[in-house]
Amino acid sequence: MENIVSVNNLVKKFGDFRAVDDISFAIPKGEIFAFLGPNGAGKSTTIKMMTTLLEKTSGEIKIAGYDIDKGKDNIRKCLGIVFQDPSLDDELTAYENMEIHARLYGVDRKTLKEKIKGLLEFVELWDRQDKFVKTFSGGMKRRLEIARGFLHAPQVLFLDEPTQGLDPQTRNHIWSYVLKLNQEQGLTVFFTTHYIEEAEKIAGRVAIIDHGKIIASGTPIELMAQTKSANLEEAFLALTGNVIRDEEVSAEENMRRFANARRK
Repeated sequence: MENIVSVNNLVKKFGDFRAVDDISFAIPKGEIFAFLGPNGAGKSTTIKMMTTLLEKTSGEIKIAGYDIDKGKDNIRKCLGIVFQDPSLDDELTAYENMEIHARLYGVDRKTLKEKIKGLLEFVELWDRQDKFVKTFSGGMKRRLEIARGFLHAPQVLFLDEPTQGLDPQTRNHIWSYVLKLNQEQGLTVFFTTHYIEEAEKIAGRVAIIDHGKIIASGTPIELMAQTKSANLEEAFLALTGNVIRDEEVSAEENMRRFANARRK
């Protein structure tokens, strides 16, 4: 099967610190791929490089046939992204946030209103379409970000902790929709989550990153067999250990620290 995502020998350094240390993996078109790791493992830095928000130090990234060094604009058109950090405009309404995103991605004006309505209904925010986002709860904002990520029918959907802070019913609702798009439209999904049971239930394959390196990959069943574990969470802990990690340092914070160190 054709690979829609290909990452080879990818490295990101901040000074002497390797946040991402020579990782390689490929994702066939239509696969749901989970990228798991403890805090500080390098997950978000990898995603920022793959989504063109952060320059890599070395290595190769290809998405939908485009090399990231030569085709950033083409790659951006192929992607849908729901970031871990909030990215909505609080001073706009829910509908306005959706509409601006649709226009930026060239969604057909003839179907724009219908698509926005359908997605806002799906995340149960249609009745709040004219309310300012600054009045929304954290869960409502997350649902709106997810609806926005689906809006332009991306080829590859990046979901960075997409269900963080959501109740089980909403989490189940969203994953059901992702699976529906995957099965009916062949949508490729790359996601991270700290809810390991989501990866076990949803992902076709899993890669586990720790200290910037991919330490294991395979289907959930393969990883459980490899570690003689009863479930994927046990396998994850067997591979990464039980030590509590500090909160993940963002790529932006790493860059700030690197810049400050150079000035000293």
